[in-house]
Amino acid sequence: MIVEDGSNPFELGVATELFGLRRPELDVPWYDFTLSAAGPVAMHAGLFTMSDVPGLDAVGRADTVIVPNRPDPETAPSAPVLAAIKAAAARGARLVSFCTGAFSLAAAGVLDGRRATTHWRWADAFRARFPSVRLEPDVLFVDDGDVLTAAGSAAALDLGLHLIRRDHGAEVANTVARRLVFAVHRDGGQRQFIERPVPDIPDASLAPVLAWAQRHLDRPLTVHDLAARASTSPATLHRRFQAELGTTPLAWLTAERVTLACRLIEQGELRLDAIARATGLGTPANLRVHLRRRTGLTPTAYRSHFTRAEPDRR
Repeated sequence: MIVEDGSNPFELGVATELFGLRRPELDVPWYDFTLSAAGPVAMHAGLFTMSDVPGLDAVGRADTVIVPNRPDPETAPSAPVLAAIKAAAARGARLVSFCTGAFSLAAAGVLDGRRATTHWRWADAFRARFPSVRLEPDVLFVDDGDVLTAAGSAAALDLGLHLIRRDHGAEVANTVARRLVFAVHRDGGQRQFIERPVPDIPDASLAPVLAWAQRHLDRPLTVHDLAARASTSPATLHRRFQAELGTTPLAWLTAERVTLACRLIEQGELRLDAIARATGLGTPANLRVHLRRRTGLTPTAYRSHFTRAEPDRR
């Protein structure tokens, strides 16, 4: 992770928590995380200064590079940082930005013609400055293959868990999320900011009905079933899902079914019909469609990528 004068400590903390802490309980090879800077770094608002940070040459050895965010996006990154980002892109490293870090990627020219997002507050300024970037200003994060961008600071957690899910599978990502007490998975396509007035009497949380649905994914649940469980109408439930989660009940339910399917595949279940029944997706064909739509992989490819071979016990 590159840090530079003015970088936000929150994003630094997110990356350190997700990728820097040792997690021996997971029994998977974890990330070798390091910071990188051109010199001593004064963090945002002068809260503290970091010294003895490894130099930018560390960027040249990294498979994934997280670029610095810009508290003042109108101020361009330093020339050494831009050069490091360009060199990382040229050799095929995976590039990641949190919040206004998309300005750093765009300034380095690596977002031209590609999909990206940034904080909603800076969307107009970003679009005016970098018109060749396909900005998606309303989403939490964008996964464009080897370049990934998150919106506001909290969306860095969503994107970080998405990266872990891509690298290690849903089971590992869910375990890390539970450690963070951040168990709810939010898809990148959800809206990053929801305008709504504070009600006079707040709605009861959706948590009980969500937990109930997660325990009964093998059933052919419908929006009407969820509404009945929440003792409300389908229309009201839809409004509450949009307000609290930024998505629809059906989209949330489908995402939960696919996440469960991923976990079953990772745990070694080979029978697609059994997985389809256990997740409520119905048929192997329907399972294939939704798994490919959510992960870009077929069940066979997902199994090959995320299921570790059993050790030889002879």
